Amino acid sequence: MAKKEVKTDLWVAKQLDECSIRYDAQGSNTKEIDEALKSASKRGTGKAGYPEYVAVIGDFVLVIEDKAALDKHINLTDRGVIDTTVKSVTDYAVNGAYFYAKHIAQNSTFKKVFAVGVSGDEKHHKITPLWVDDREGYKQLPDIESFVWFSPSNINEYYTRYVLEEATDVEKTTEQILKDAAELHEYLRTYGTLKDQDKPLVVAGILLALDEIEYGGFSVDSLTGDQIAGNRDGDKLMNAIKTRLTRSNVGPDAKKDKLLAEFAILQTSFRLNEVNETLGKTPLKYYTEFLYEHVFKNIKYQKTSEDFIGRFYGEFMSYSGGDGQTLGIVLTPSHITDLMCDLVDIQADDTVLDPTCGTAGFLISSMHKMLSMATSDQQRKNIKKKQLHGFELQSNMFAVAAANMILRRDGNSNLECCDFLAKNPAQVQMKGATVGLMNPPYSQGTKSDPSQYELSFIEHLLDSLTVGARAAVIVPQSSMTGKSKAEQAFKESIMKHHTLEGVITCNTDTFYGVGTNPVITVFTAHEPHPADHMCKFIDFRDDGYEVRAHVGLVEGDSAKDKRQHLLDVWFGRVEAPSKFCVKSTAEASDEWLHSFYYFNDEIPTDADFEKSISDYLTFEFSMVMQNREYLFKQNGGDEDAES
Repeated sequence: MAKKEVKTDLWVAKQLDECSIRYDAQGSNTKEIDEALKSASKRGTGKAGYPEYVAVIGDFVLVIEDKAALDKHINLTDRGVIDTTVKSVTDYAVNGAYFYAKHIAQNSTFKKVFAVGVSGDEKHHKITPLWVDDREGYKQLPDIESFVWFSPSNINEYYTRYVLEEATDVEKTTEQILKDAAELHEYLRTYGTLKDQDKPLVVAGILLALDEIEYGGFSVDSLTGDQIAGNRDGDKLMNAIKTRLTRSNVGPDAKKDKLLAEFAILQTSFRLNEVNETLGKTPLKYYTEFLYEHVFKNIKYQKTSEDFIGRFYGEFMSYSGGDGQTLGIVLTPSHITDLMCDLVDIQADDTVLDPTCGTAGFLISSMHKMLSMATSDQQRKNIKKKQLHGFELQSNMFAVAAANMILRRDGNSNLECCDFLAKNPAQVQMKGATVGLMNPPYSQGTKSDPSQYELSFIEHLLDSLTVGARAAVIVPQSSMTGKSKAEQAFKESIMKHHTLEGVITCNTDTFYGVGTNPVITVFTAHEPHPADHMCKFIDFRDDGYEVRAHVGLVEGDSAKDKRQHLLDVWFGRVEAPSKFCVKSTAEASDEWLHSFYYFNDEIPTDADFEKSISDYLTFEFSMVMQNREYLFKQNGGDEDAES
């Protein structure tokens, strides 16, 4: 058992290291905590007692006890509370962690204390956190898969969400944006009579104009409803947009002109510039006031990868009948764009390409990740100006994406309005992209036009990247089966020139309301797939995200934890059972899905064995009672046959 305990200790230590948690083993280098532990004997002798690990993270203390055996995880009293008797505290992980955490809270000035009990090993384990106070109380929190919640960057959010049970700032903002989207849609429809494709452009243009406020180039109060040509509200907004594009160094001139042409609806619409009797002002001023108060001031400077503006557009367009797909606004949720950045291990010196960028969600996530890793102002400048590239076919969405990037202070907005599939891959390759991220159009391919299959987009992307570049693409799982001849040919060609690293089956509600079962596929470009290469096929349908009424897909209690576990498995830091991850060679003719390669390789537990025996005996008794005991005789039931 001692050997197993050491194995568990080492695994826990590795997990803490992965989460950048600084810890002490068998004591604490923090003097006050160390003094408290000198009287923390589990047996109540008043002598010293030390948990496996203690970590001080800001204002918080993390106390960890672990046991090798899963049946030594936690022991409760008949009343369902943690047993604090000597035997339970000594023998059980959660009970021991609680004992030490309570002792620290009672005997030091540290009052924000988490106790965590761990049992098992990296493949099969349980991790249970408690919030402990100095008054004998505790709050058991949902089990976790790793220690990612306790990392310095997450622990405050964890405390806010699960201990205080309050919404985080991002959650508040997101939920409010969804409400605002519904309200603004009503106003756009009632007072503007705008076409669906014009609505996001009006919003994007106004937000760009509002961005000039800090430079003195625009004021909401300047919108007076003047009807003189050149001085109407739309003219003033367009002048501010022109200034903002110039300030952002958007070029060449053709690109700037294309953007301005998309926003021209602000000037050309008589209805938008006419004073509305009900409003007592122009619809443009009304929209501008609304966006300034409800959106702009809340999201402009959010230091997060959440594409709030994209989310706003997506939710806003969902009220126009359907899900906004007619406008190409099928957004990749930010938790997926962030995950895909991590799956390709994006670095500060990477150059990123998204050839079907929509509202620029992937580029926003990439920029956020890369900037967080940058070590100098020059590096941050290069990331913004040179290392983010996107293509978008639809001119209205191109304008929306450009506005989104400009509002994010991207430096230059390296976006092109073009058909990616018409691009020469060798020419695109000159951009030097080392990372490709993409959510291509779905279900557009046909026998008559196979170039629109998702696999066609994947191959074109891989061909457009540099040698050794990493790519992650989210597509419907049906595209991984390659049922048509054309799709099969694409798979064969991809494997001939590039390497399949793995496929992750995602939550079926990832694109809530769209009805698509997506997978994330990861490749290495321009390295032919070796026949013996072990790919990872992962079932990540249970990602911790859940559908909430009137809001949509939201992060559940276990989401961060499950995401960390996925990354640990993906990068080989931990092992996982085959029901989660199968490592296998792959061929073009295979279905590149976890369900295709999965087999149950788990050794049955004693409980499984006992249940099987019980089921068999129950079945046998039932058959005997029905005079069918011949089923259990040897040699087909011939009682006289020789054995």
